Amino acid sequence: MGKTKAKAKENQGLLMRFLNVVERVGNKLPDPVTIFVILWFVVMIISYFVAKSGVTAIHPGQIDEATGKNLVVKGVNLLSKEQLQLFLTSMVTNFTGFAPLGLVLVTMLGAGLAEKSGYMEAVMKSSVTKVPKKLLTGTLIFVGIMANAVADAGFVVLPPLAALVFLGVGRHPLVGLFAGYAGVAAGFSANLIISMLDVLVAGFTIPAAQIIDPNYSGTPAMNWYFLIVSTFILVVVGTFVTERYLAPRFEGTDYIAADSDVDSDITPLEKKAMKYASIGLLVCVIILVALCIGPNAFMKDPQTGSLLSASSPLMAGMVPIITIVFFVPGLTYGILTKKIKNDKDLAAILYDSMAGMGSYIVLAFAAGQFLALFNASNMSSLLSIKGAEWLKGIGLTGPGLLVAFVLFAAFINLFVGSCSAKWAVMAPIFVPMFLLLGYDPALTQMAYRIGDSITNPISPIFTYFPVILAFAKKYDKDIGMGTVMASMTPYSLLFGLMWIILLVIFMVFNLPLGPGSGIYYSM
Repeated sequence: MGKTKAKAKENQGLLMRFLNVVERVGNKLPDPVTIFVILWFVVMIISYFVAKSGVTAIHPGQIDEATGKNLVVKGVNLLSKEQLQLFLTSMVTNFTGFAPLGLVLVTMLGAGLAEKSGYMEAVMKSSVTKVPKKLLTGTLIFVGIMANAVADAGFVVLPPLAALVFLGVGRHPLVGLFAGYAGVAAGFSANLIISMLDVLVAGFTIPAAQIIDPNYSGTPAMNWYFLIVSTFILVVVGTFVTERYLAPRFEGTDYIAADSDVDSDITPLEKKAMKYASIGLLVCVIILVALCIGPNAFMKDPQTGSLLSASSPLMAGMVPIITIVFFVPGLTYGILTKKIKNDKDLAAILYDSMAGMGSYIVLAFAAGQFLALFNASNMSSLLSIKGAEWLKGIGLTGPGLLVAFVLFAAFINLFVGSCSAKWAVMAPIFVPMFLLLGYDPALTQMAYRIGDSITNPISPIFTYFPVILAFAKKYDKDIGMGTVMASMTPYSLLFGLMWIILLVIFMVFNLPLGPGSGIYYSM
């Protein structure tokens, strides 16, 4: 591995030193739950001074019934006796009313079963191991991008599997390992289907938009069209980066022919189970399509006859639909592979999948209290209105504003890895602010998701960075963080560049980002 080490050392320039600083700073940050608890007190203290200062703003989306004019927004002192009493008595409802909590937990019933039964792992194995050598890299990137639909499975299963597949065709295993990781991590916000991530971020975006426009309605599908286009573009870009920049770093160098804990073979029983599970998935899709056809279709809005309105059963019922689409093939696969022999086995798998959501539930409690305090103080409205006025004043609007926001989100992602933790803080500020500038909340959400994805693979504090490093050491015991970061940097840069260009194209031509969601928004 002498050649690889030499090349890695050459890359220890400004970027590598910066990433080393990121690691040190990031490791010193408290847990996201602790950060939210700290923010409770920060918001309370700031609210006292905002209320005492007499800062006001004219709310463009709400009318004062007493005067018939636009509502004047004032800061609320959260340290007053009344507000502290209200906070104490509302903590339970702040938690249970936290929108993303129910959305994510319901979705996880289906996605968790598909993952824990082994169905998604079998699909990934089948997809990667049965393709021609010429199409292997592109298929690997594609499967990595699609794997974000099932939470952790993509990060844990695909990279080591990709290493074995590359080894099997005579290529360096680290090329496959890193390419697989890049597909899952850097392409985290692209997909052809609506996934749990769409449900999660929409759960923050919709109530944030309603701060300014109480009548705003959105769905988890608000970015779907953009994500579909992104998937194909990122597959091409990822393939180019792998062959042009990553492969030359490793091909021709030595590696350890390590045994892997990942089995790339699919047994005849698994093949049979995957076949019938996929048929079950197809049946679900056919039934869904059938329910959308006809003038009085079940999935159409009874008032407007539209399939794509936020109040149609199709859009409003997107979360349970996603759950069913994952649940049916997961259940079928589990039954045929004998992992599910009876209802007790099924319940045990569901318990197991939900048990893994314990950390998210704790985070949801802390984030729910923060959002309740932040909204009660009126600081979300004041920041949004004043911020929008300031941005108009300096002339920072249009594509430049959204590109700046993408880069800001990408920078923050280096230090705080949790997608939900960051968006819980950022959505109540930036979604209303950009809405006041005339931009659809779906656009703000998509800009955030791009930034949240592109720096995943180079962030040393990203949850799965140590996992990938451990996998890599099986093939080179001396490999270090610098080599991983240097290998991932081209993916972050080019994925970011192409994604930003695509976002600008959508803005310039005013293309819809998803069903019922465009670039601009008017109240």
